[in-house]
Amino acid sequence: MKRTVSPLAVSLAAIATFQLAPAAYAADAATAAEAADVEGDAADAGNNDTGLVDIVVTATKRETNLQETPIAVSVLGDEEIKKRHVESLLDLADGGIPSLRVATYESRQSALTIGIRGIVPGDANQPAREQGVGVYIDGVYLGRQHGLNATLFDVERIEVLKGPQGTLFGRNTEGGALNIVSKAPSGEFGGRMNFGIGNYGSYLGAAHIDLPEFANISIKIDAMIDHQDETVTNPLEGELGWNFHHRYGGRIAARWQPSDSFTADLSFDIGHDENTPFYSQLINFNPNNYPILPTAQLTAANINLLRAIPPLAPAVVVSATRVSQADIGVPQQASVDKAKGFHATLKYEIADGIDVRSITAWRTVDAEQWDNSGGAHRTPQFLPNATFSRYSLSDLSQNQFSQELQVVGSTGPVDFVAGLYYYNENAGEVAATPSTNTWNATGTAYTVNSSTLWQRANWSIARATQANSESYAAFGQFTWSMSDALKLTAGGRYTHDKKDGVLYKVNNVASNFPFALKDNRFDPLVTIAWQPADNVNLYAKYATGYRAGGASSRSLTFRAFGPESVESYEVGAKTELFDRRVRLNLAGYIMERKDTQFDFDFYVPSGAVFRHNLETINAGTTKIRGIEADLTVQPTENLSMSLSYAYTWWKAPAAPNPLLPGNPIQPLFLVYTPPHALSGSVDYTQPLSGSSDMALKLHIDANYSDRQYSFDNEPVLTDDSFIVNARLSLADIPLSDNGQALTLSVWARNLFNEAHIYRLSNANSTPLDGVDYRTVLGDYANFNAPRTFGVEAAIKF
Repeated sequence: MKRTVSPLAVSLAAIATFQLAPAAYAADAATAAEAADVEGDAADAGNNDTGLVDIVVTATKRETNLQETPIAVSVLGDEEIKKRHVESLLDLADGGIPSLRVATYESRQSALTIGIRGIVPGDANQPAREQGVGVYIDGVYLGRQHGLNATLFDVERIEVLKGPQGTLFGRNTEGGALNIVSKAPSGEFGGRMNFGIGNYGSYLGAAHIDLPEFANISIKIDAMIDHQDETVTNPLEGELGWNFHHRYGGRIAARWQPSDSFTADLSFDIGHDENTPFYSQLINFNPNNYPILPTAQLTAANINLLRAIPPLAPAVVVSATRVSQADIGVPQQASVDKAKGFHATLKYEIADGIDVRSITAWRTVDAEQWDNSGGAHRTPQFLPNATFSRYSLSDLSQNQFSQELQVVGSTGPVDFVAGLYYYNENAGEVAATPSTNTWNATGTAYTVNSSTLWQRANWSIARATQANSESYAAFGQFTWSMSDALKLTAGGRYTHDKKDGVLYKVNNVASNFPFALKDNRFDPLVTIAWQPADNVNLYAKYATGYRAGGASSRSLTFRAFGPESVESYEVGAKTELFDRRVRLNLAGYIMERKDTQFDFDFYVPSGAVFRHNLETINAGTTKIRGIEADLTVQPTENLSMSLSYAYTWWKAPAAPNPLLPGNPIQPLFLVYTPPHALSGSVDYTQPLSGSSDMALKLHIDANYSDRQYSFDNEPVLTDDSFIVNARLSLADIPLSDNGQALTLSVWARNLFNEAHIYRLSNANSTPLDGVDYRTVLGDYANFNAPRTFGVEAAIKF
């Protein structure tokens, strides 16, 4: 296994190199501020001649200066996204924002797990499950984890709002919200084109074109493609390997502004994401040293009778380090996510300083899942002439409609936001798990089964579900400036949720397991903000949020569970020192997570195959405590350095396991929540010509995370991680006198090719319930991606 790096060593190394950039505050705010239609406190953003540039955020449904917004927010601007070579949300899994955790569900790139401050869903990869962190694009909530990993279009900034956002953002934001803001049409002709190639056969291309305004209409067109071959190859000829992706899509946006008081923004986007999962590999065999059956006694009946397990098949290679080629060739085709949507945002100034806004959106996701990541490294065990290699197949289809009305404005000393919200979603899934391979009598070779088994028309359906959600809400938030230095904010949101569904097929047999839930919820917020001195802002905040209930389609009876809620107390300080050359922001919080939704997750024998069985229960109160610190230093105009740190402490309850006889009490764990996480970077710019903007730019970032759990009910820790990324650019090479310029870059992600286990399970290392020895094989794991690197050219015109 890999060598452990202590957080102290990482901290010392970071300080010694003047550390590492703004994962939490390194938006290139100059670009963000120039692109934004800045209002109010943010009106002068980007106009400072010296010192750190203001950062614009929309955490309060209006554009404000980050330093004057009493909430913990981290921002990645478009320049920082480029520097870190972030092409999709999964690229944020390196820990660039310490409080934000991004991981694959299972090993699949097709559905992401996103968490903040310890609120991380174990399995929201189902029609009737909900996320604990809301993901938004241009103010529109995305209801499913599927499709989140599609290529990002022209992003102005990514805002990470930490802590419950139940008042302004609503349901399923108890951990926070991830708010993606796209660049709007400018009305002036111009654009950018990017081209690049890299190792593993990767290539990317992007075009962002602004058309000149005509008849008060401005149009912007974005198109992108991003490809990478597999990093673990498949011995089976003609089949894809693992960690492959091919993504492409486009977006067209139009802005109609017939007068200063009215703006209509319309957009349509479509994304196509083909990918394969990360490879699941066996890192040990029979770690608990159970007896191994002699070949003469090797039958399924003898396994439990003799309380012994089969030997490891000779064709299987066990490796505790990341592999580049699988030992067993299996059928593996790409999973396909297709996402599209239409957004319409209308803004009308009904009076001086008072806007009425309407946000209407319709979105769909269709996901075809093809996951054969484990081969013979996952159960079932080897038996002579038996089938193996579980192909996890799923068709999921989802559509959603949302409508939000807002009134945003100021009157005297009071700023206010009030509104109404409606959300409707329909989602359905059909899943199957055929076995694709068959052993010979000795385990030295295998054959591939007939592909008719996994053709859609021939699926033996493990489960089929349909779920519907409907939500209504009314909200308001008011900020009273009691004096120049003291502000009081109070708000609340009332939500009415309805959800129902049915599990209508189990193990290829028609069934009828319905569920229906209703819930009424009020989430308040109170904040006191005090400015005792210039560039020093202190705040204290109380807020609540909740995650809706649902039902687990992996349960044999579609067992329902109720909502969970979070009550949060937070204090923070936002400061700028030394003539705005240093920015230090601190936050501390206490959260009580009540009726916590925990998953009990096992692969259990079901006839000739192993079924993924998962039950979710509400298991009492989880205590979460944390401290966050973000430091940005700009000692000269050409040098910027930042460091971000998050400490998270938690205590989860024990609960009865509904999958085991007698429901024994078991300890539970928060997944993807490291105690210590650290990120930072250095950015240096060396101008090369006094008559142009041409410059040499260097960016290095490093990201550390402690070991963490990856399953709610398994006391097994992953590896710690230390990922370094870098980019060197020759920027703004003039091509003409009218502003055309070329930028050439070389980049690397995971520069030192560090390998760590980000997902680890020992569920298949012990007998199920201490009795069923057919589940014993060994610990299996998923490793992070190896080093990737490339060159890129960008033309601005």
